[in-house]
Amino acid sequence: MSNTSVSIATLTVALVVAVLGTVAPHAEAARAFFIFGDSLVEQGNNNYLATTARADSPPYGIDYPTHQATGRFSNGLNIPDIISEQLGAESTLPYLSPQLTGQKLLVGANFASAGIGILNDTGIQFLNIIRISRQLEFFQQYQQRVSALIGEEQTQRLVNQALVLITLGGNDFVNNYFLPLSLRSRQMSLPDYSRYVISEYKKILMKLYELGARRVLVTGTGPLGCVPAELAMSSSNGQCAEEPQRAAAIFNPQLIKMAQGLNSELGSNIFITANAFEMHMDFITDPQLYGFVTSKVACCGQGPYNGLGFCTLASNLCPNRNIYAFWDPYHPTERANRLIVQQIMSGSSKYMNPMNLSTIMEMDSRT
Repeated sequence: MSNTSVSIATLTVALVVAVLGTVAPHAEAARAFFIFGDSLVEQGNNNYLATTARADSPPYGIDYPTHQATGRFSNGLNIPDIISEQLGAESTLPYLSPQLTGQKLLVGANFASAGIGILNDTGIQFLNIIRISRQLEFFQQYQQRVSALIGEEQTQRLVNQALVLITLGGNDFVNNYFLPLSLRSRQMSLPDYSRYVISEYKKILMKLYELGARRVLVTGTGPLGCVPAELAMSSSNGQCAEEPQRAAAIFNPQLIKMAQGLNSELGSNIFITANAFEMHMDFITDPQLYGFVTSKVACCGQGPYNGLGFCTLASNLCPNRNIYAFWDPYHPTERANRLIVQQIMSGSSKYMNPMNLSTIMEMDSRT
């Protein structure tokens, strides 16, 4: 390589470091962050789509720093926001946001879209949403855009060193298998369906790997039968609905086993599973221990347990979101999200397999 080529390569690296350095003050902020999945991790892509699966009107965002609805299915920050805080970085922007250009691209991107699942027929009632195959196409498109900015080699390094979060699976049950007149429930038993969904998820995770992801946080489903929506529809005494709980109990261990198998095949701990079921059950079982007055009633909603319909200005709204585990019929409050991220960061093997995120960050900082 000529001296000129060496100088240009050095200058390119210096520029990338300089640009990343301007994004956030912490060293860890140089690590990009990519998010895939559903409404639990969406940060506003559906705002730009003709869909009913949106959270871009009040009272969503009532406790967000701007007190504006942003498209997050939360009263404030959601799980990706809080992980970004822990990384010392600013929150990622939705991929469809017109603001995602230039230096902002180097922070990462959020491709998530409310209503989607592992299967393409999940969430069809929401019409125009970004299915997971399309999210992965957008990830490829993202890499092309960044390559134009910093070159292919640096883009590959940025992606390889990034943290990736993927949250899928819940909708494949609540917005597919358990829907009235569901074709899937007539075609397959719950265990067979779960195995099928896991086999499809495996393909998605392998595609992420092929696209350069090397550190992927994979969250399992929460306790599907314990959300206020299920209590309102299926519970007579406030107990978690049995069939959705059984679905989560079948799906989550299979997900952990599948991720472990992939790691063995690839010879590296690429996929880190987060046991969202156990994380949620802690404060659902004993809400008072975690400072909540209830884990059954949503802060925003109507009907039994505030579990029916959408969260709108016409809904009941609790005055103090910090003492509610659920914000709306399906989604945790910011405070509950913070408890979940705490376990993602430093939880034991009960919650994180094969290691927690703090351990990953410490390991990766030495390489």
